[in-house]
Amino acid sequence: MAFGGVLALRQVSLSVGRGQIIGLIGPNGAGKTTLFNLVSGYYRPTAGEIVFDGTPLPGASRHKITRLGIARTFQNLRVFDRMTVRENVLVGADAHHRTGLVNALFRLPRHRREEARGRAIADESLRLVGLSDRAEELAANLSYGEQRRLEIARALATGPQLLLLDEPAAGSNPAEKDRLVELIREIRRRGHAVLVIEHDMGMVMDVCQRIVVLDFGMVIAEGRPADIQSDPAVIEAYLGASTLEPTETT
Repeated sequence: MAFGGVLALRQVSLSVGRGQIIGLIGPNGAGKTTLFNLVSGYYRPTAGEIVFDGTPLPGASRHKITRLGIARTFQNLRVFDRMTVRENVLVGADAHHRTGLVNALFRLPRHRREEARGRAIADESLRLVGLSDRAEELAANLSYGEQRRLEIARALATGPQLLLLDEPAAGSNPAEKDRLVELIREIRRRGHAVLVIEHDMGMVMDVCQRIVVLDFGMVIAEGRPADIQSDPAVIEAYLGASTLEPTETT
């Protein structure tokens, strides 16, 4: 991926399998969010290809990519403050609605069925992230960590096979991070694949089955957490220490 004369990503290759949790780490500016933007359709690659479940993605609209089964969260919170918690998640459930304007205006049976299904999906997503009891509150009333989980619930409501989480633990306290780790594990147990960008190394080492490390737009290491901990290239480029303890945060 090139921006003018700046090559943000080059020769990057990775794969994510069903039911896997893959960590994507690297220093600021390494290209992690650029990669997310490519996969989710915000950017179109300058060269190379992205294939999801046999379907080439470059050129597909973001809406089509969502319907194919890819959902994401963002570094910066993007919740609708003046909407209720349930309404925020219903936005995600609406991604698969097929009825048009006429059906909605006249509330025809098919539209009502889709509305009921969307509400059921939203409620299940809220239950999964632990926000069922806050469903009727305004999103603005949630804590920062709860708003992070609300974003995940909205993404899950789209029915993804692949969930992209961009720094989900940012700004969270230790208790919220522990809850997030359990949530990500439960998401994997339900058959979703997860690709997560995260700077909390304790969390990455704890929850990820494999880790990919980017530096200056290139993959410099890939492997199990234990291997990444002791990789000299990773230590030099990112970790800045001779070893990385599972509880260390950087």
